Amino acid sequence: MSQSSQALRTRIKSVNSTRKITKAMEMIANAKLVRQRNKMEANREYAQRLQDTVDEIAYNNPDVENKYIRKTNGSKTYSIIFCSDLGLCGGYNQNIVRLAREKLNREDPVFLVGTSLYRQLREEGFHIINEEPESSDRITFIRLKEIIEAAAMEFETGEVDCVQILYTRFVNTMLFTPEVDILLPCDLEGAKKDAPAQKDGLHVDTLFEPNAEVILDQLIPMMIQDVAYADWMESTTAEQGSRRVAMKTATDNADELSAELMLEYNKVRQASITQEITEIVGGSAAV
Repeated sequence: MSQSSQALRTRIKSVNSTRKITKAMEMIANAKLVRQRNKMEANREYAQRLQDTVDEIAYNNPDVENKYIRKTNGSKTYSIIFCSDLGLCGGYNQNIVRLAREKLNREDPVFLVGTSLYRQLREEGFHIINEEPESSDRITFIRLKEIIEAAAMEFETGEVDCVQILYTRFVNTMLFTPEVDILLPCDLEGAKKDAPAQKDGLHVDTLFEPNAEVILDQLIPMMIQDVAYADWMESTTAEQGSRRVAMKTATDNADELSAELMLEYNKVRQASITQEITEIVGGSAAV
């Protein structure tokens, strides 16, 4: 009985120690989630304005020709994958891995932002072109801009036919979905569908100086850079949200397990006390 009681006390102590860690990680993840979500939402207005401007130019100039709009056969794709640097974030990283298995050709170039999946993707045969993966937590907009510019140059020279990002979209604090965002070539057919509605049946022509082609040459690189930055912020926000949920679940499980162990410990302790009382009573009766 005493050995069983000691083992239960050890397990209860271990579970409670683990609970303290998971609870602290949950609080940290929640604080990071709030901060990152505020940044993500603050960037949305700028990104939307930039997208609306490109859509308006494309809608008003349906015959425009641009190197970023050319039709391709899509035979070779340049993919940028956003994942985390650390683990303990639920299914966040493995959902990206499953998406990569479904969507990517293992021979196509992959640029990895985030260190946690580097070895796994290498072992599964994906062609990762950066020898040292970028840190997802420490990457800056300037560095991300350089990565997108390098990918765009591959597209311009015809080395690749498509540039895309695999990231995790932040839906809400409990739902995060892995998605593919195609940066190049730009889809202007979609822009025509999303064109602003006319008011009172009137159409206002917008004049672009020097011309639509030159403006698009400047705006589209800016747009895809900001889209990539927005996708990164979505991913990092989803990472912290997923980690918060995972740590909360772990904390709740620790509470439940601790309560079960404490109940079992009390039963063992009561049984031990009852046995001792029985032995004392039996000894007294014998005397």
